[in-house]
Amino acid sequence: MPARWRSIGRTSRGKMRARNEDAFFDGPQRGCWAVADGMGGHRAGDVASQWVISSLAALPGQGSLDERVEAVRRCLRWLDCRLGQPAQQAGEGIMGSTVVVLLLDGQRAACIWAGDSRCYLWRGRRLYQLSRDHSLRQHLMDTQQLSPEQARAHPDARALTRALGGRQPLSLEVLELSTHPGDVFLLCSDGLYQGLSHGELGRALNAGTPRQVVDRLFADALRGPARDDLTAVVVQP
Repeated sequence: MPARWRSIGRTSRGKMRARNEDAFFDGPQRGCWAVADGMGGHRAGDVASQWVISSLAALPGQGSLDERVEAVRRCLRWLDCRLGQPAQQAGEGIMGSTVVVLLLDGQRAACIWAGDSRCYLWRGRRLYQLSRDHSLRQHLMDTQQLSPEQARAHPDARALTRALGGRQPLSLEVLELSTHPGDVFLLCSDGLYQGLSHGELGRALNAGTPRQVVDRLFADALRGPARDDLTAVVVQP
């Protein structure tokens, strides 16, 4: 598949982290990009995220978008089973990771995810969050149990409700859409978007080339506490 897209990815260890548990795949030749965030506080989060990314990178890039979406789904379900096996677990924790994948094929796009790593779209000078977090905070807001302000203040707000390697069978979400000229996609871990406002993300995605966008995102994020690892993949169809 000829590369029709410009893209770049970057990851950096958070200021308070001993090791980087994020990983990414930048595959313009295959029309595939991904970000994985190893589950913080659990054993070998960095190993889990690298395993997710290497498995996705090994998938063939051929076939229709529908076929490629199904290949990603099968891959992630297999990884979920392997990460959740007792042999992969130790002590009280589990070995797991979030994941968000973007597939592009002509004027079609698909976003596949589990967890709170996100996919954004910059279109017509507006920023859209395409993925919806699989987190306790989002669940409390969706079910109207708490207001957004109350949900953000909840002590377990960042707890994940879905992830690879979790204790529940994996449930992936898939969103398909058509691409437009001028679109810019951003895949990122929670460490990046938590330190930036919606407006700051939008201004960064309007900064120019993928490299210029990533430079702006990291410069803005690293001015803050940056306690968590930072990862971003920027794609321009």
